[in-house]
Amino acid sequence: MLHQPAIDPRKTFRDVSAFAAPRMGRSLWEILVTAVPFVLLWVLMWAAVSQGYMLGMLLAIPAGGLLLRLFLIQHDCGHGALFRRRKANDWVGRAVSVLTLTPYDFWRRSHALHHATSGNLGKRGTGDVDTLTVEEYRSRTGVQRFFYRLYRSPVVLLGIGPAYLFLLRHRLPVGFMRSGWRPWASALGTNAAIGALAGVMIWQIGLWPFLAVHLPITLVAASAGVWLFYVQHQFEHTSWDEDDNWSFHEAALHGSSHYDLPPILRWFTANIGIHHVHHLSSRIPFYRLPEVLRAHPELADVSRLTLRESLRTLRLTLWDEQARRLVPFSRARALS
Repeated sequence: MLHQPAIDPRKTFRDVSAFAAPRMGRSLWEILVTAVPFVLLWVLMWAAVSQGYMLGMLLAIPAGGLLLRLFLIQHDCGHGALFRRRKANDWVGRAVSVLTLTPYDFWRRSHALHHATSGNLGKRGTGDVDTLTVEEYRSRTGVQRFFYRLYRSPVVLLGIGPAYLFLLRHRLPVGFMRSGWRPWASALGTNAAIGALAGVMIWQIGLWPFLAVHLPITLVAASAGVWLFYVQHQFEHTSWDEDDNWSFHEAALHGSSHYDLPPILRWFTANIGIHHVHHLSSRIPFYRLPEVLRAHPELADVSRLTLRESLRTLRLTLWDEQARRLVPFSRARALS
């Protein structure tokens, strides 16, 4: 990671907020060039599976990439970033949520809390990756440490976890079970729409072909999505503070990474790698985030991670409050 330039987060927020203006034609185009290829690849994968399962599985990767991009379009709708009118954002988001298996209204509320509390040690637990401080980890029992280490293992974090999250957990408004009828309406309404669409598809092509196609696509998209979310906040020099010292602007700019991906991956991930700018001003449409970096090139090196560097973040598991960085489990052992 490069040296962090000295940048005023509040001034930067005012500067980049000028880009928080969607362009109707561009928004519709981005939806079109994502949804149409996704449908075509889905059909092509169905045809390929009938000729040979492994042949069909090769198409699950680009199809999963397109489903991930649809999720990120839904994500922008949740921030009110894709269209000027809230109703347009909401109904596009709800329509896409049937494919992403993510209840739009419920998830939008949870994700807003993530943005409002990211990097705040006193408000962990909503829409983030569970992270303990070194001292918290050392104070846990052996069993508690075991389960935390299991949770932070790549197999659970990027394999079992994403499958559980998108296939099971999103079926109920977990975290908002007692927050009135709206979270329930969002989750159960989305479930009903998913059931209806899946029912029609199963009636048309059969249960096994449907599962053989859609399940791998969903799992690819889910794992990729969780990885992106992980690396956007779980890097060595991220920012965490106690509530009294926490600042939204500081946490947004320095607690979120600039995941500098190759161009093809930037397209599939809808520029979400420019996450520090997104957290600073979440109403900027994803297709305008590169404009921000061109207009403010000093932001390109802030919290920058390359693809190779990002792979090393998996070993970072604990927040060291003294060193102010994420560290591996070995740090806790060294202090024992």
